[in-house]
Amino acid sequence: MPIFAIVDCNSFFVSCERILNPRLKGRPVIVLSNNDGMVVARSKEAKALGINWDAYHLIRDKIRYHDIQVFSSNYPLYAEMSGRVMSVLKGFAPRVEVYSCDEAFLDVSGVENLDAYGHLIRETVQQYCGIPVSIGIARTKTLAKLANKLAKSSPKVKNGVLNLVDSPYIDEALKRVPAADVWGVGRRWSERLRGNSIVSAYDLAMADERWIMKRFNVVLTRTALELRGVFCLPLLLAPPISKSIMSSMSFGKLVEDFESLRQVISTYAAESAAKMRREGLACSYVVVFLETNRFMDEPQYNPSVKVPLPYATDNTTEIIGTAIAGLEQMFQEGYRYNKGGVMVGGLIPVSERQVSLLDPYDREKVAGLMGALDIVNTTYGPGTLRYGSQGFRNAKWQMRQNHLSTDNNRGLMTDHQQTKRICELGQSTHLIRSL
Repeated sequence: MPIFAIVDCNSFFVSCERILNPRLKGRPVIVLSNNDGMVVARSKEAKALGINWDAYHLIRDKIRYHDIQVFSSNYPLYAEMSGRVMSVLKGFAPRVEVYSCDEAFLDVSGVENLDAYGHLIRETVQQYCGIPVSIGIARTKTLAKLANKLAKSSPKVKNGVLNLVDSPYIDEALKRVPAADVWGVGRRWSERLRGNSIVSAYDLAMADERWIMKRFNVVLTRTALELRGVFCLPLLLAPPISKSIMSSMSFGKLVEDFESLRQVISTYAAESAAKMRREGLACSYVVVFLETNRFMDEPQYNPSVKVPLPYATDNTTEIIGTAIAGLEQMFQEGYRYNKGGVMVGGLIPVSERQVSLLDPYDREKVAGLMGALDIVNTTYGPGTLRYGSQGFRNAKWQMRQNHLSTDNNRGLMTDHQQTKRICELGQSTHLIRSL
């Protein structure tokens, strides 16, 4: 029977900010969502001050009063650090499932001293990446997630590692965790479970699986079985093929003119194409959409258009041109747009697309050009090479980032300290200033 360990980075976005600026350690820190809207990450010091998943504009007085350090989401930095953490973890197990940017399941079957191995993983990630992690170990993935939660929250776990393999305290651990906090149990299911006197993870584990199957579905049945220690969920070593890929975001400011929207759609089309190539896919159609702000008392218009492609492609040039053609079809003056996006669909593996003598592109040359474009943008940062239709950086529509790391750090570090620290992190994060 396999044994799983899940490694979860503690307050990952906050920990990444502390890598850039070690003087933030021990201070209350929060990280905001896109356009500096909501709190999406909190240090334990900020949690102790009562900071929840709040809207930023509602807690500004509290932030000033407690001198809480505020940062905009810095995705290039987080991607860089996530890649480093996952590279370290892949050295500890032959089979690793990267579950999210800050979590990974490891198959640690055959390890004799699981506690010591967990501590070694934790210390190595801290030493090589500077990121603190918590580790849960168990015979199923669901139990490992539960152990990880307790490793973070229980005062009895002092070292961030909790091993529940053949532990006599499994029942006690299950009783400590509410059913709503079990991996895979959402709010609606937890309310229905509560209505049937299933309040804790222990109650769910002890429930009759036939009753769960009848009242819920096979997914919750597997969750209940996993809580009993019955292996149901294997590692997912290869992500499933995407059915569609979308790039979209709310604008930093409301946009009315066609030229700005042209830059928006070109940028999102280029991002979608790059994501597609990373997965080795080609698309058969492009969907373009715009949205006005439904919360404002003004004319509303939320158009979308689907434009088919004559040949499945991963060529950014074709996808941008198709997306702009879609924008031209649906754009209307007199509206203020606050969101737009591009979705590519009808995805197939590049190796399976059909070729045609009528294809105007030399696909071999296009593949070489797109490969060079991706290498440059991966090495030196997103948008280093860009199409003219995407416009320049820092356009008015781009995401608000008024608290970006490198701006806030200047108050706490000298320019020499800051430049040295960023250079230590690698070339890609050195470009954060211009993103």
